[in-house]
Amino acid sequence: MAHILDGRALAERIREKIKTRVAALPSKPGLAVLLVGDDSASHLYVSLKRQACEESGIAFKLFLYTTTTSENELVEKIQDLNQRDDIHGILVQLPLPTQNADHVIAAIDPRKDVDGFHPENLKRLREGKPAIASAVALGVMKLLDEAKAHGNACIVSSSLFAAPLQILLKEQVIDSVVVQAESQELAQSVRAADILIVAEGIPGLITGPMVKPGATVIDVGTTRTDEGLRGDVDFESVEKIAGAITPVPGGVGPMTVAMLLVNILKAYSLLSPPLSSQPL
Repeated sequence: MAHILDGRALAERIREKIKTRVAALPSKPGLAVLLVGDDSASHLYVSLKRQACEESGIAFKLFLYTTTTSENELVEKIQDLNQRDDIHGILVQLPLPTQNADHVIAAIDPRKDVDGFHPENLKRLREGKPAIASAVALGVMKLLDEAKAHGNACIVSSSLFAAPLQILLKEQVIDSVVVQAESQELAQSVRAADILIVAEGIPGLITGPMVKPGATVIDVGTTRTDEGLRGDVDFESVEKIAGAITPVPGGVGPMTVAMLLVNILKAYSLLSPPLSSQPL
């Protein structure tokens, strides 16, 4: 049976360290979140982020918008937040109902892009320059480190999601391939992987017979079903084959929130030159 990677416990340790760091800062870091529409899952995720910030001593500002809000209105608010000294991180909760997310996110000052989605941050990451990386990708990497995972990796996801992960994996001398759920190469690519990272939003996409024995399996997918939250990995069958596996819930989700807090502190340091040399 696979070792269960407890994302909640690891995230709690990180959050305690963040709380200590925030308490020692000369001013309070601030996060602004733009939430558009009434999607229940998005509202839940934002409430979890609010709770994490408040418990860590980080100021949290929420800006709510209707589903039909124009992209220009969102961009104008972001441009205003870019100028505010009390706001160190800006996050647009995704997915957006109809607005162009790329257009909206591109308006964020890259130094305040705590989700790590701004193209400038991805570019700087590729070039090995100081940058804010995707909180999800950082959470995945922490879990892989916890599992002492090594070998080659397969990322089952969109190329957009995979891009920062591939860069971070390469830094750890881990080669990776990216494959989509509909690819004819899916089964072959998955079976060959020592490390499998899945983020497609398709419950039960990966089953036990598809997985290499002893592989480390990171399930990023989270879908609400009549049976509750389900991941992209069929946990029951894969647990018997894998060497380590993340549960859903309780795996990548808590780690993403914890690494968001890390990114807020990094943004604070980027915007506060005297503190920029402090390790996160």
